[in-house]
Amino acid sequence: MPVKTMRDWEPTPYRDCKWIVRDPDLLGGKLAVRGTRLSVSFVLACLAEGMSTKEIARTYGPFPQEAIPEIMKVAAELLDSGHVAA
Repeated sequence: MPVKTMRDWEPTPYRDCKWIVRDPDLLGGKLAVRGTRLSVSFVLACLAEGMSTKEIARTYGPFPQEAIPEIMKVAAELLDSGHVAA
């Protein structure tokens, strides 16, 4: 079996998301933002600390600002799931 290169590797989309991916080979399987090595939880923490998307991109590398609504939607869905203690 040939070894995949990074160019051949495509992370698995999370549910029907365009920007959110989950793959065991990326950040240990945490939800991540496509095209980055930023986890969804890290981006949410940055936003909670008052960072703008431009500051996140400037500090941590290119970041698709278009991903923010999807990040917020996924976070809300996960918080509303039955697996989160109230």
